[in-house]
Amino acid sequence: MNRSLPRRLWVTVSAYIIGCYASLFNRLKVKGGQNLPADGGGMIAANHISAYETIFLPWALLKSRPLQMVWAPAKAELFNNRLVGALLRSWGAFPVKRGRDVRAGRLLEELLRRDKVMLYPEGTRSRNGRLGRGNRGVGKLIYTVRPVVIPTGIIGLDKWTFPGLGQKGTIVFGAPVDFSDLFAREDNKETHQLIVDRLMAGIAELIDQPSPD
Repeated sequence: MNRSLPRRLWVTVSAYIIGCYASLFNRLKVKGGQNLPADGGGMIAANHISAYETIFLPWALLKSRPLQMVWAPAKAELFNNRLVGALLRSWGAFPVKRGRDVRAGRLLEELLRRDKVMLYPEGTRSRNGRLGRGNRGVGKLIYTVRPVVIPTGIIGLDKWTFPGLGQKGTIVFGAPVDFSDLFAREDNKETHQLIVDRLMAGIAELIDQPSPD
């Protein structure tokens, strides 16, 4: 997929414009930027509590690592409107069909090997702000690609309204999760679940919630 300098400039400038609303007119703080890989691929795995993180998370990443390309899988229905779909694609989003989307899965593996990819391991947005159980498919993806995985905590954005002023929120990037012992295990469903469970525990620690069973 296109990751040219003009496109990376567009994504970075757009993110900074959004960041002005987030951190100048409101009080969104970003912590742990030093944990993000300076270059190359990586999974930015976050809890999902509101629609805001879809636009604020790229800014938080690009604030620490400008001019990198950030990709994000998104439900295919968001691309039904051609104008909206074109805008989402320009920012690095790509459609994923419900169920098993083999084509999107292959693209996700390819992107993870070279660029940053935002992913919500729960697979859906939490309606009560509590951290849910991770999707085993994310564990399989990590086992297959073995990218740098950065657990990311989103705090407070579920309370935001638009437009708003002075609203508080935090995005925390944790240290990369070590899966080396699990990578030594057999490639099966149990291993994949253990991997995503460890990732969810890392996210839970950042947002100070109990890890989901």
